[in-house]
Amino acid sequence: MSEFLLLAFIFLIAGVIAVPLASRFGLGSVLGYLIAGIIISPLLHTLGVDVISIQHFAEFGVVMMLFLVGLELEPKMLWSMRSKLLGLGGLQVGLTTILVMGIAMAFGQHWSVALAIGMVLALSSTAIVLQTLNEKGLMKSDGGQSSFSVLLFQDIAVIPMLAFIPLLAMPELMDIAVQGSDAAHGHDGHGDDHGISLNLVSGLSGWQTAMVTIAAIGAVVLIGIYLTRPIFRFVSMAGLRELFVATALLFVIGIALLMMAVGLSPALGTFLAGVVLANSEYRHELESDIDPFRGLLLGLFFITVGAGINFGLLFDNFATVLALTLGLIGVKFAVLMTLTWIFKLKGSDKWLFGLGLAQAGEFGFVLLSFTVANQVIPQSIADQLLLVVALSMLLTPLLFILYEKVLAPRSVKTQEEADDIDEDGDIIIAGHGRFGGVVNRMLRAAGYSTTVLDYSASHLDVLRSFGFKVFFGDATRADLLHAAGIHKAKLIVIAIDGKEQINTLVSHIRHHHPDLPIIARAVDRQHAYDLYAMGCRHIIRETFDSSVRTARTAYEILGVHPFQAELIARKFTEDDRHILQEMAKVHDPEIPAHKNPAYVEKSKTLMEKHDAEIFGKGRVFATKGTTGWVPPSKKDGETLSTNHSTRDT
Repeated sequence: MSEFLLLAFIFLIAGVIAVPLASRFGLGSVLGYLIAGIIISPLLHTLGVDVISIQHFAEFGVVMMLFLVGLELEPKMLWSMRSKLLGLGGLQVGLTTILVMGIAMAFGQHWSVALAIGMVLALSSTAIVLQTLNEKGLMKSDGGQSSFSVLLFQDIAVIPMLAFIPLLAMPELMDIAVQGSDAAHGHDGHGDDHGISLNLVSGLSGWQTAMVTIAAIGAVVLIGIYLTRPIFRFVSMAGLRELFVATALLFVIGIALLMMAVGLSPALGTFLAGVVLANSEYRHELESDIDPFRGLLLGLFFITVGAGINFGLLFDNFATVLALTLGLIGVKFAVLMTLTWIFKLKGSDKWLFGLGLAQAGEFGFVLLSFTVANQVIPQSIADQLLLVVALSMLLTPLLFILYEKVLAPRSVKTQEEADDIDEDGDIIIAGHGRFGGVVNRMLRAAGYSTTVLDYSASHLDVLRSFGFKVFFGDATRADLLHAAGIHKAKLIVIAIDGKEQINTLVSHIRHHHPDLPIIARAVDRQHAYDLYAMGCRHIIRETFDSSVRTARTAYEILGVHPFQAELIARKFTEDDRHILQEMAKVHDPEIPAHKNPAYVEKSKTLMEKHDAEIFGKGRVFATKGTTGWVPPSKKDGETLSTNHSTRDT
């Protein structure tokens, strides 16, 4: 018991310290976990900890992640992705496998060994890439969606790889490769996780194995459609949240075991189950229950990757391992960039796609141990490849930093493929997502002419099909703004994502078009201060209005008359706008708010005054015209008065 607690304490304290520091310096959580693993590696080695066994356990975080990804995908959406899934994914895996195989054969490897190496290294890291894309808000971009399609195909491709690899077995090559050493050395502890005792297809012929596999997949679909709802309804009768959590874990683990028993990827099975449950009423409950376990296990997995690096072998062959790693990244990057040209990914999206998937993946650890156990790849070669896989994953966060800090800004500045704008309107709307789309619809419904700029080509194709007049291009580009008619526009609405992009656009307009009114979307309150300092006076916080409406509805449910609830909401909004303007005067973007004495003192003063005016005893809110509102009865007025007096006491 004490050994288990000590080990848990070591992993937890490493993650708790390293990840916030890595995030603070913009390195991302994944690199933080990997660094934590590297730091505690000597301690784990001293304690005799079997890091590989822990890694096999932590790999279940990937399984849970794909289950959650499946919950986000309806079958119709998955079908709509079929061209990218088969085109991008199929070509990436096929071309990378062939190229890596050819290079391995050029270095003297037998064709069977070279082919196995090609398949292992063709895969990318689903865990790192999806985690990073979600963290950086890039999942919805064209590059993010293309990356997801390739990763999904790779996870599916693991199935035929596991079936095909044993056919490449060459025991005589293993004897030559190890020069008389025991070739079974690589079997210990690696092949066990395929669950021989749970293997339902052992000893079956090819067609029988296929039938069992199809039956298992069918069982997952049927369970998802017909059994999960009654099971969860039954469990919910107990009214215990922990029992629902246990049932959700039971469901995921059971499907993973079934998939492993028939020789399939557990990640594929749980992903399929997630897709089946995407329309279920229990979808959000499942997400909230599984997500904490997914996060912890993925963090543990990344720590074990860092801790599992064989530094002795790495230092003895550092130049070779580094050259192989950089060579692999280069080969995969070349293949991915070729695909961006074929599938017309442009601008920053192509760099995101090319750099994001250039590493090897976590399934590489599984496949390498599988190839050794089946006498396909010699242990000595597998050990070096394990270092290549781990090192490439370790470098991936740095590739994302290269994309974010260098290539993405440069590609935005040099992009020359924007649409030719053949008409301009009185109003320019930068960004046509869920925020800007509503603004555009309301303005056009009132008869105003708008020019919409957006940087997602696939998104604009959908909008054009519905008759919207929209143009592809980056709204932060001066030449595109000029082509859109900013010099004669009456108003610009900035509805794009990302603080930096919004700030860049506001700063440019204030400098070159100081008289043009700007309505800017603010991500949060601190961002609103920044925009105010730049001279923007029409700032819309993206969640403020909906929050005020929610509070107003809460008043009504609690017995406040709608007339009074509306007045309170209006007064709160007016006062908050005044507070925002006053606080912006003392806001310093270089100093955290809680460490700025002037900011803290002014905040306390204004908030006390604000609360006293709204909720002070005897406060009457009938200070504005309220056409269309029926005054509350005396009884309703008493209800509000009671609420106020309660607050005072």
